[in-house]
Amino acid sequence: MNKALEKPEYLFESSWEVCNKVGGIYTVLSTRARTWQNTYPTDKTVFIGPDVWKREKAPDFLDDEILFREWRNHLAATRQLKVRVGRWNVPGKPPVILVDYTPFLSRRDKFFYDMWDSFRVDSIHAYGDYDESCIFAYAAAKVIESFYNFYQLNDKKVVALFNEWMLGMAVLYLRKYLPTVATMFTTHATSVGRSIAGNNKPLYYNIESYSGDQMAKELNIEAKHSLEKQAARYADCFTTVSDITAAECEQLLDKVPDVVTPNGFEPDFVPDDGLYKCKRENARTVLLRVAEKLLGHTINTNAILLSTSGRYEYRNKGIDVFIEAMDCLRNSERLTRDVIAFIMVPAWVRDARADLKYAVQNDYDVKAPLQMPFCTHWLNYMEQDKILNFIIQKGFTNSEQERLKIIFVPCYLTGSDGIFNTSYYDLLVGMDATIYPSYYEPWGYTPLESIAFGVPTITTDLAGFGLWAKKEGVGDHISQGARVIHRDDYNYFDVAEQISQAVMTLCAEKKDGLAAVRERCFHLASLAQWSKFIVYYQSAYSVALQNAQKRLDLKK
Repeated sequence: MNKALEKPEYLFESSWEVCNKVGGIYTVLSTRARTWQNTYPTDKTVFIGPDVWKREKAPDFLDDEILFREWRNHLAATRQLKVRVGRWNVPGKPPVILVDYTPFLSRRDKFFYDMWDSFRVDSIHAYGDYDESCIFAYAAAKVIESFYNFYQLNDKKVVALFNEWMLGMAVLYLRKYLPTVATMFTTHATSVGRSIAGNNKPLYYNIESYSGDQMAKELNIEAKHSLEKQAARYADCFTTVSDITAAECEQLLDKVPDVVTPNGFEPDFVPDDGLYKCKRENARTVLLRVAEKLLGHTINTNAILLSTSGRYEYRNKGIDVFIEAMDCLRNSERLTRDVIAFIMVPAWVRDARADLKYAVQNDYDVKAPLQMPFCTHWLNYMEQDKILNFIIQKGFTNSEQERLKIIFVPCYLTGSDGIFNTSYYDLLVGMDATIYPSYYEPWGYTPLESIAFGVPTITTDLAGFGLWAKKEGVGDHISQGARVIHRDDYNYFDVAEQISQAVMTLCAEKKDGLAAVRERCFHLASLAQWSKFIVYYQSAYSVALQNAQKRLDLKK
């Protein structure tokens, strides 16, 4: 290995989710920002995101008038790009450039033809968010090109990392127009794999027989798949986040990832020892108070509190299995403790329900269950909601006589939802266990966040995190901090039953035993911090730089 190429001198990273919290990639990038700032030259790790706010204040963005001032003045004078330059308001406060991509929409047809002519990217079948995503990628590449040329970085080792198919066009643009920049492309989930799973097709049993191109045509995602496939092919280093997704890439994209770069976290958001007990007590107080007002009866303070959370991907996230498992638990004669199971999954909320809001805010003594005692917020089209329909279909009543109650919390828990008015993390710390029975989960931040807060978690070996935990020698028993259940295309009911048994085991733990479980959670989480996982990225940067150099040498 050429040691001179191991470490980039400038690092650009772009994603649709930079300063734009719409999914899990926001967590990936924002949590590792400080580690990158501490590892690479100061202010030479630059994030690039979309300026979707225009003249409005962008959340998590701090303007910095000094940062890259000369370049910004140059852009203002030449009117080449419309950008905002500042810092991302996350630990480490790295430089961030937000670019307004909308002026480039008029160049769409010419640009798409260029990508077809040079790389055979098929955009003819594009629809939905394809155009906007690809034009942002084009704008992000233009930002790097302008910055590179203005600061004359020709003699510097520069790496540009692009996340997901939405940024694939940036990989290809730099490959053609700025080939001295080493490019990386990371897929967090293949578009074809996610679509197969989301359309209730058996992904794993048949994966060796699937053709990515054929399935993309069948599922009407040819444009996204074509772009993703070509970006993986032409990037100097292609990465993904877990071994399970690496196998998916090999089969569906016809490309073996060069490096697997698992997702870590920073412990900044976890309360320290002095605050932990207080935070946990406060969380349980809030959760139990809302549950009591909704259900119309007192709940034992010793009740076991469970939850699942994440995006509303009913099958992929295993929400259906969670409800099935709670039904198994509810009907078990061995269940001797009260259990409250929360489904914290954002849906299309109409409003916080007024009756519950009044009861919670005024500490009103509710003597009977409220109407629809399964849901904390009113939804648009409640009669069509899969979660509520399955809860009712399984026969849950949430009556005082039943040991287990299930509650759907369909809102973003940001601290201003109208009912809990408490952030997700400040509620997570009050749980006794979390359950994520994923069917399709390239990594899985939610179980990792759970153990970071000392809350044991149950997940599956179809989640990247679950496979990682198994490699670390845990996962066979909930007392280890993480229980990893085998899941495949056809063992739905077996998974539900195993979840039920694992929760039953936890219910039987004494106070000292639960404290020991929390300590094992903290230990396991410490192994997944970015300070440990940065080595995978260092390897990927080195691969990108070396492959770029080989590519340039061949042209000489």
